[in-house]
Amino acid sequence: MSTRIKDRSNEEWLAALRDRDSAAFAPALEDLRAHLRRAVYFYLSQERSDLVSTSIHDLHQLAEDLAQDATLRVLDHLDTFLGAARFTTWATKIAVRLAISELRRVRYRNFSLDAMTARFIDEESSQSGAFEDEMLPAEYSANVGSLPNPSPEVSLERDEFLRSIQQALQDSLTARQRQALIAVVFHGVPLEVVAEQLGTNRNALYKLLHDARRKLRSHMEAEGLSFEYMQRIFSS
Repeated sequence: MSTRIKDRSNEEWLAALRDRDSAAFAPALEDLRAHLRRAVYFYLSQERSDLVSTSIHDLHQLAEDLAQDATLRVLDHLDTFLGAARFTTWATKIAVRLAISELRRVRYRNFSLDAMTARFIDEESSQSGAFEDEMLPAEYSANVGSLPNPSPEVSLERDEFLRSIQQALQDSLTARQRQALIAVVFHGVPLEVVAEQLGTNRNALYKLLHDARRKLRSHMEAEGLSFEYMQRIFSS
């Protein structure tokens, strides 16, 4: 009978999983996969609007697939385990992060950077009630509905500032920088989703976003505007 999860110490887990030729490897691997399968299924089975129409069978299959991927990832990263927590707790965190990433990917399966960018910079959007939410970075747009009703003067300032952002996005950034910044900063789209759409990786996307933010900030400061000013008028 294989050693059960609760009977293994951190050191025993590492010893068993590092030596793939040992008799302890296969039982430990199966125990780990079973543990991660249960953990991922529990995470997926909580009340989630994005999985509300998913059948129990499909949830089990998704948990199985994610547990398999997570098990391989744990094996590849054994040397990063520092022993500050139980091994199974550490492995579960890896599996849940993988599940979160997969759910984000599924949620944005039909996502289009081109469509989002076109909608965002369309001047006619200023005539809709969504203009302010569309134009604000995610950390500001989430709070717009809770702001007090502004005075006519503040409303005018806000509208003018938002149009300045819109113009700055068009004038100072490349199309690729504009797409990335609008998706990540203004809409909160996950980095991995944007990177996939742009045919790049996270590190390259970080660099692209850094350059885009720098260019946008420089352009707006040259126009006498700043993000500190935006923070002030949108907290009025």
